[in-house]
Amino acid sequence: MDWVRKIKTFFLTNDALTGLIAVNVAVFVLYHVARMFYSLFADVQDFPLDHWLGTPADVDTLARRPWTLIAYMFFHQGILHLLFNMLWLYWFGRIFRTYFSGRQLVNVYILGGLTGALFYILSYNIFPAFAAAKHFAILLGASAGVLGVVMAISFYVPRYTVNLLFFGRIQLIYIALATLALDIVSISTSDNAGGHLAHLGGALFGYLFAANIHKGRDITAWLGKFCIRTGSLFKSKPKLKVAYKRPPTDDREYNRKKNEDQQEVDRILDKISKGGYESLTKKEKETLFHQKR
Repeated sequence: MDWVRKIKTFFLTNDALTGLIAVNVAVFVLYHVARMFYSLFADVQDFPLDHWLGTPADVDTLARRPWTLIAYMFFHQGILHLLFNMLWLYWFGRIFRTYFSGRQLVNVYILGGLTGALFYILSYNIFPAFAAAKHFAILLGASAGVLGVVMAISFYVPRYTVNLLFFGRIQLIYIALATLALDIVSISTSDNAGGHLAHLGGALFGYLFAANIHKGRDITAWLGKFCIRTGSLFKSKPKLKVAYKRPPTDDREYNRKKNEDQQEVDRILDKISKGGYESLTKKEKETLFHQKR
């Protein structure tokens, strides 16, 4: 199916940052167009899309709307909320892409958003302060996913310096720590305590990503592979010849082989970014989607 191919290409090309911003903007526009038409026929306060796109704090409601765990991180009601989130995503996403792939950017955004949603749901179901609001509270916005990206790159290259208006040159780590401090303080001083707890969840995932990358592990790699293999279920599998390879004899040979495989995959991804998925040969497609790395 064509849409499956487009989703695969989205996860594999280097323009994922633009794609994430475009999806957020498109959802915002479509939401408000639908809301406008709804207001012509009924009370806009009863507009159902809010509850069909936002993640509910109530576990029973969430069980009936599991898709909201993903949908909420692309859904904004206010223009300023959208604007600030997309500016942060653009600024830090560009730095992130200097060191990591577009696929890793998407993975961190989504998994940071999911971790933020988990923090939000647990908070509303554990802490007595949220008991009264649990049954109608919903989480929306890209903030947790964006904070995942912000913290990931800030803790990966903490001494990376940027220019800020009124502040001059400042290292990323100080921006990250100031953001964390602001969210922690806001839990007890704002009327959006649940949202700030979700931010902390996304920030925690970003930190874990950076910490594991420093150890040579990418804790997001499974998501990209899962999406690719899930998409492959919607197309007929090509007949492949079974080839038996001699296993590596020692760690040095294993690492050499792994590095060669990674270089070949990187070459194929670069080819996709320049010529699209259809520019790949049959062998390159098989290497990309069926090779275990």
